[in-house]
Amino acid sequence: MPIGRLTIELHIEHAQSLKDRRQAVRSLKDKLRHGFNISVAEMDDASLWNRATIGVVAISASRDYVLGLLQQVEDAAHRLAPGLGAEILDASADLMEE
Repeated sequence: MPIGRLTIELHIEHAQSLKDRRQAVRSLKDKLRHGFNISVAEMDDASLWNRATIGVVAISASRDYVLGLLQQVEDAAHRLAPGLGAEILDASADLMEE
């Protein structure tokens, strides 16, 4: 059964505090989770206020479905990030199979 993983690295330009950073990250996570059947989590330790890494995981019986879903999630993140004051620096997806 394929498991897809997407890692998204963000730059949050307007973040002047941990609270600003958390607000942008939480908004993006919630919007992605609401729009897709995925699990989303913040993956770093919040040592930098203007940087964040978000991890997305999806599982399905179909390899093609998982890859397509992760591409849609990445596209949505690119559309949503500017409205939240963030920029996507990098996004990478990979697939693990049992």
